[in-house]
Amino acid sequence: MDKFLIHGPCKIKGKVSISGSKNASLPILAATLLFDKPVIIKNLPRVRDINTMLNLLRSLGSKIILSKDRKTAKIINKKNMNTFASYSLVKTMRGSILVLGPLISKFHKAKISLPGGCLIGARPVNYHLAALKKLGMKYVIKDGYILAKSNGRLKGETIKFPKISVGATENSIIAACLAKGKSTKLMNCACEPEIKDLTKFLNKAGANIKWSGRTCTIVGVNSLAQTNHIVMADRIEAGTFCVAATLAKGNLEIKNLAPKIINTELELLKKVGAKIKTTNNKIFIKGPDKIKSIKNIKTKEFPGIPTDLQAQLMVLMCKSIGQSSITESIFENRFMHVAELQRLGAKIDIKNNKAFIEGNTKFIGAELMSSDLRASVALVLAAIVANGKSIVGRVYHLERGYENIENKLQKIGVRIKRLK
Repeated sequence: MDKFLIHGPCKIKGKVSISGSKNASLPILAATLLFDKPVIIKNLPRVRDINTMLNLLRSLGSKIILSKDRKTAKIINKKNMNTFASYSLVKTMRGSILVLGPLISKFHKAKISLPGGCLIGARPVNYHLAALKKLGMKYVIKDGYILAKSNGRLKGETIKFPKISVGATENSIIAACLAKGKSTKLMNCACEPEIKDLTKFLNKAGANIKWSGRTCTIVGVNSLAQTNHIVMADRIEAGTFCVAATLAKGNLEIKNLAPKIINTELELLKKVGAKIKTTNNKIFIKGPDKIKSIKNIKTKEFPGIPTDLQAQLMVLMCKSIGQSSITESIFENRFMHVAELQRLGAKIDIKNNKAFIEGNTKFIGAELMSSDLRASVALVLAAIVANGKSIVGRVYHLERGYENIENKLQKIGVRIKRLK
């Protein structure tokens, strides 16, 4: 298993280009199952989760032609697609459940393994199943598989999600695109930019989807037309590099994204002392000499602070002056990086879903182990500002969501190298 060797502390300077969004690409790729005509998806990030989804689509019968740089995929579906998603493909990634909606909607049957992914909490699929059931799907769970079918086309329905769920919102929107009868009205939806990118893609192909706050209305159509789409930039990657610059007294130009998608995060970084300027597709960020603490950071659904940046912000608060706290309100098991940060010298106390952080930490290099995707990048950030040598193990977690991370970091002054 590969590891990263990092010699800290490093000064960050230069330019970094943000890749396409993993969290936008996955539902868009799943939604291509609705199409009879070829679809072209551009700006896919070259990360492990995208490879998993492409392999899953291939196993269902999609022909996938990748460009030389593997960032553009042309997807052509057969007339008779396979509707079985095996455990071996689904076990590594939560996003695999997103093929359930389109398979039921288009082919009226599916057998899908219950998904795996990061160990960050329950993230049950019951919201997905309850919503699809309302649209007309019948299902049983047997031997770790969801066995689902419908009597012909799904039917439009009004659904109110009991809790805001990104995946259930996406699955329901995709499934409702081909529903018949009255329009589908989804209430209490997640409205992350990645979901808006999915609806933009579907509307381009002739779907009829409209938003009003957290309510999404879908008028079903008979079929979708041939289309192509450029996936939005990865806001979590952009946020991670903004935190890195703030943390390491950096001077960074971050390009290839619309800064407004991380407005909340940029406002928070300004509060801790970062100097930030933006254009319509760039962020210029300078880290302060002294990082100010923030008393209570709380993760929330968009437009709040994303849970996917919580671990990175915790590293930042460790280096701030004074005490701070972070409340994790999305996932109940997302403090697994804390024990590893403590090995570097962090003073963090956990009470339920709240972390209390003592600032002014002098990180000393150590050997570290990643537990999930975002925790692993937090350990890399801590190693960048630690004194001495750190080794970060299990970097395959990082590769699930960050494209070419060590090359990007090397180019901006981080002394990082991969150990095979």
